[in-house]
Amino acid sequence: MNDPLAETETTCDLLVGDWFIHQLRRGHRFNTDDLLLAWLARREGPDAETVLDLGCGVGSVGLLTLAGLSPDARLVGVEAQAVSAALYRRTLAQNGLEARVTAREGDLREPATREGLGQFDLVLANPPYLPESAALRSPNPQRAAARLELRGDVFDYARVAAEHLKPDGLFNLVHSARDPRPERALAAAGLTLRRRQDIIFRHGQPPMIALFTAGFGGDRQDAPPLAVRGEDGAWTPAYQAVRAALGLG
Repeated sequence: MNDPLAETETTCDLLVGDWFIHQLRRGHRFNTDDLLLAWLARREGPDAETVLDLGCGVGSVGLLTLAGLSPDARLVGVEAQAVSAALYRRTLAQNGLEARVTAREGDLREPATREGLGQFDLVLANPPYLPESAALRSPNPQRAAARLELRGDVFDYARVAAEHLKPDGLFNLVHSARDPRPERALAAAGLTLRRRQDIIFRHGQPPMIALFTAGFGGDRQDAPPLAVRGEDGAWTPAYQAVRAALGLG
């Protein structure tokens, strides 16, 4: 059986600036959902000094966010999937980020995994969107964990986010636009949805994902939908602006 972390099974790709990220060649790789969540986090919490990335995978969302914050900002990533956690640690070492970023391997639902973490200015989550019974399970453990709710659903993520959020902190979440559970999960966790923004991947199609900003109290004021690609299939000016704000070409 091949070692999933062998050099032939992984890639080292440019993430942002001069930071690189390690990923499986045939596994779950960072995607548009990750970029949009990091863009949201930077927009909503530009002065954040402490960031918690729940279910961080290989680290793309948290690191893209951290890259736009103060050099004094600190990040904690929590990830249960062993291969993803190992790649995350490899990425931190590659970029010399161990002093700014802490990797916690374990199930985010378990208090022992989060022991001593405290509260954060900004909490991020890109949880899997589908219940385990809703789709076939990939034989690739990393892909399966990224797609199916094998270690908690959006209710678990929202509850844990609320537990580790400062009174004036923000929780940024990306999830399926067609799923009513994110708004219910935020309310169940005692959080107020302050802004929702639907994402349309191609002009004329229904929104597939949505970005959520929540906190303790406040008023709701939704943002207009954002389209990634226009009728011609090219990136829209709005999405090009997202990429530019992240420092991507």
